[in-house]
Amino acid sequence: MSAGTRGALEGILVADFSRVVAGPFAAMLLGDLGADVVKVERPGAGDDTRGFGPPFVDDGAGGTTSSYYLSVNRNKKGVAWDLAVPEAREKARRLAERADVLIENFKPGSATRLGLSYEQLSEANPGLVYCSVSGFGWGEEGSRLPGYDFLAQAVGGLMSITGDPPETGGEPRKVGVAVVDVLTALFAANAITAALYERRTSGLGQRVRVDLLSSSLAALINQASTYLTSGRVPRAMANRHPSIAPYETLAAADRALVVAVGNDGQFASFTRVIGRGELASDPRFSTNKARVTNREEMVAVLEACLSARPAAEWVEGLQRAGVPSGVVNDISEAFALAERLGLSPSVEVSEGSARAHVAARTDPSAQVSNPIGLSRTPVSYRLPPPRLGQHSAEVEADLEV
Repeated sequence: MSAGTRGALEGILVADFSRVVAGPFAAMLLGDLGADVVKVERPGAGDDTRGFGPPFVDDGAGGTTSSYYLSVNRNKKGVAWDLAVPEAREKARRLAERADVLIENFKPGSATRLGLSYEQLSEANPGLVYCSVSGFGWGEEGSRLPGYDFLAQAVGGLMSITGDPPETGGEPRKVGVAVVDVLTALFAANAITAALYERRTSGLGQRVRVDLLSSSLAALINQASTYLTSGRVPRAMANRHPSIAPYETLAAADRALVVAVGNDGQFASFTRVIGRGELASDPRFSTNKARVTNREEMVAVLEACLSARPAAEWVEGLQRAGVPSGVVNDISEAFALAERLGLSPSVEVSEGSARAHVAARTDPSAQVSNPIGLSRTPVSYRLPPPRLGQHSAEVEADLEV
């Protein structure tokens, strides 16, 4: 199923039996790196994300599909097989027995019932890297919980440190994207590539397991470490950092600007730009520890200075001085910034071709670029997200069924 040079994972076949976000995104990342990915969906409805909208866009064949689905399913061939039917299960098993990687997030017991469990497949395909994605693990209680990102953000602690402080009347807030799904996909793709590398020595595949809750906890990094090492439970602090200051939004004359001062030298530069260089030697603010301790007093002094000019003017001077700073862009502005910096943040992916284009364009073929840069085996964009069942006949011919 592989043709031509396709990057670091050329020749690797991935059977994607997953749905929604974490599993499909992991499979797409492998596809971007050159793997051949076959996405297996239910006839009729397909992946749940096909219905996550609006917005819906023209699929190029007289129908529509959601932007959500398009975001995590490029570089895949799509088949529509009803796994409740024995003939379809046989096709699925043949695909799995030929695959190098299988990704699934079946409900508990479903994989075994379909003849697609790791135990059932590994005997016939001992080199198979079998990745299971779960919401809350494989124990009796965890396996019953539905694996949705919003739920994982809530029970995994992320929402408790996101939003305004409780004492100001703030309520916990989720991140504005399915960030736990994305993190889980990244962990999954990383684990899969590690297992493929190890297979070169042993000749054997292995089972990979990732879950949303564990991924969320791992991604809490310093906040989790604060709890584990001190017993102190972190709380929401709006845009402030618990251990660094000033590392937050500060009000200027017209709008807020973001200042990310990471060391005392940057703070000294910051104070010179705003015309208060003496603050860098003030004992209340001269060290990061002192600034965190005296944060409220520091912010009052800084904002009194910043109120004299618009945020954009301050940012211009601060950036010239090497102080990390900026304004809060919306997504359109963020793409425009990346484009201006020469980062090619989006590509147009259509059948047989892909090209970078101006990010501001509205285009049903537009995709966010993969951020990985590889000098010899770059990522590639070979296939747009498949229409439901688009490649069934082609894949079945390859499988000789």
